[in-house]
Amino acid sequence: MSTTALTGLLEYLYDTLTPSNLRWVGEQLINEANQQEHPMERYTMEEILDMVEKGRQQIDQGEWISHEDFMREWEEEIQREEQALAHKEEPVMAMAV
Repeated sequence: MSTTALTGLLEYLYDTLTPSNLRWVGEQLINEANQQEHPMERYTMEEILDMVEKGRQQIDQGEWISHEDFMREWEEEIQREEQALAHKEEPVMAMAV
């Protein structure tokens, strides 16, 4: 795509999206670019079986948490992230006259 076309697309997005929408689109574009540059590698059957065996060993050694504990910890982490986001205020721009 040409620089002129990309610039036109950016100007259109700047004029139509809110700051939070711009951030969201930016994050989606970055994530997609990262995935295209570094696609997920497939595991071999040997690697999968090795991971399963390591998991079994961890269970045998008592190195695990229950599903309930995992979900509780996950919910607490999500709440912390939501609280951190709630404390960030979006800048308010003055109206042009």
